[in-house]
Amino acid sequence: MPDTTNSMEQPVNAGQFEMSWGSDAVAQMLREFGIDYIALNPGASYRGLHDSLVNYLGNRDPEMLVALHEEHAVAIAHGYAKVTDKPMAVAVHSNVGLMHATMAIFNAWCDRVPMLILGATGPMDADKRRPWIEWIHTAKDQGALVRDYIKWDDQPASPEAAVESMLRAWQITRTKPNAPVYVCLDLGMQEQKLDAPLDIPDPARFEPGAPFAPAAESVEQAVELLAAAKKPLILVGRTSRSHAAWDERVRLAELLDARVLTDLKTGAAFPTSHPLHPAPPMKRPDGSAKTMIAEADVILSLDWIDPAGTFKLATGKSETDGKLINASLDSLLHNGWSMDHHILPAVDVRILSDPDSTVSAILPALEAKLGGVVKKTNWPEPVSDLTPLPEVKPADAPLEHRDLADAMKAALAGRSSTLMRIPLTWSGSICRFDEPLDFLGGDGAAGIGSGPGMSVGSALALKGSGRIPVAILGDGDTLMGLNGLWTAAKYRIPLLILVSNNRSYYNDVVHQETVAHLRGRPPENRLVGQRIEDPTPDLAELARGLGWKAEGPIMTKDALTDVLTKAVEEVAAGACWLVDAHILRE
Repeated sequence: MPDTTNSMEQPVNAGQFEMSWGSDAVAQMLREFGIDYIALNPGASYRGLHDSLVNYLGNRDPEMLVALHEEHAVAIAHGYAKVTDKPMAVAVHSNVGLMHATMAIFNAWCDRVPMLILGATGPMDADKRRPWIEWIHTAKDQGALVRDYIKWDDQPASPEAAVESMLRAWQITRTKPNAPVYVCLDLGMQEQKLDAPLDIPDPARFEPGAPFAPAAESVEQAVELLAAAKKPLILVGRTSRSHAAWDERVRLAELLDARVLTDLKTGAAFPTSHPLHPAPPMKRPDGSAKTMIAEADVILSLDWIDPAGTFKLATGKSETDGKLINASLDSLLHNGWSMDHHILPAVDVRILSDPDSTVSAILPALEAKLGGVVKKTNWPEPVSDLTPLPEVKPADAPLEHRDLADAMKAALAGRSSTLMRIPLTWSGSICRFDEPLDFLGGDGAAGIGSGPGMSVGSALALKGSGRIPVAILGDGDTLMGLNGLWTAAKYRIPLLILVSNNRSYYNDVVHQETVAHLRGRPPENRLVGQRIEDPTPDLAELARGLGWKAEGPIMTKDALTDVLTKAVEEVAAGACWLVDAHILRE
């Protein structure tokens, strides 16, 4: 476990008490699960659990990470899961804390990450509620606030029930498809005195088990289609960070001579410099990707986000002319509240399994079918690495995204790094990903304000890995979540944030221009109500106030390269750095 311990956070005379209270049992469950951290914003509704974490457990295994807002606490756990594929714990205070956290929980839901969220409510026994405060912080069905975008919730009424509830929650959140779970702890239950320590079951007997294996019949059908394909295409979506699974995907593509497309909404899933990955990773298909989708006779979709919507963008219709093999467990989470299930795809072979398990099953069967011989398809010859060279431009030229990418590449100078986030308008053409941890993808639900907290959580998971954690955030995202950075400073979590600052909510600027053109109105007014100027927030000064090193605004490429070079060196030594780069709006 990476060490984040702050000397001020080491309790005295703690960790030596017998399990005596309901909340001690809950805390013990967190330790039994092997959870390293619990992110939280303190609240009286779980004061019993807080005491148990500090005095019963000694603030270790798990260690508390204090955040300044519940949304950041959840975002930290989200970012952590994107690196580790494992859940972290979060605690949120009563109904009001849960309301604060809802946007971040929805992000984690849409991104399909595991997470154990603990909430609390005032005593359900009205006679035991403190006047006023514990009445307004008590709800009859608190889980209803988030039930439509979590996987499971419970509100146990006794310490014994809490033990089983925690076991079930831990099992469910780690069972694929992953998603957050929520356990609400009655304040009265937390503060119930135990007659004797509870017997804690062995969590090993409640493991989620192996993922769904693909049905043999489905694998056979998929292999037949892929072996006969003239222009096979693989769409690689949500995958694990496993390097072994990464290698298997590469081997499958090479065996098929398939072309591969990847998505910037998800983490790195295939080497972008590989000849079989001829188009940049995308958010929407570009011209070359559209052509491949239209021409493919067999498409293997590996938990691709919205395959039918992608086809519609590429060809104008949501069904493909070729055969579609769709490997995904995502339908098991679809409900009637959220439309994050997207357009229902027309599928020829439906494989109810995760991408890693699917490829592991298909690969040996396909190798046997082909006799170990690499297929020759009708695709054009693979092209060499398309990674762009740095662009030469005047030293005083205004900054663009390409300049930010070039400056960051120069500053990293061959160091191993993880790109944790990119702005909405960042182009895949300036990306290069060679390993599973090179890029972590988006936030799931496009919930602006998540970037700082998620970056802190991912950097926490990367601490001690030798990788430089880098996040490139928009100014709106940074400002909405800025105080999430304080947690990184407090717990000495190295992190580099480069702000791509266009002093506006630029995504909406584009929308307003589009609407103006459609309605025959002045597009010159697109910036009205969109600028983050007059005054322009001093992001560097704000970051310094939260304990970070920072510089900005930076206006030129040479200056940016110099600052980033210094920042990378200091982040490698353990610092937190923010660089505010002002870029062109257009």
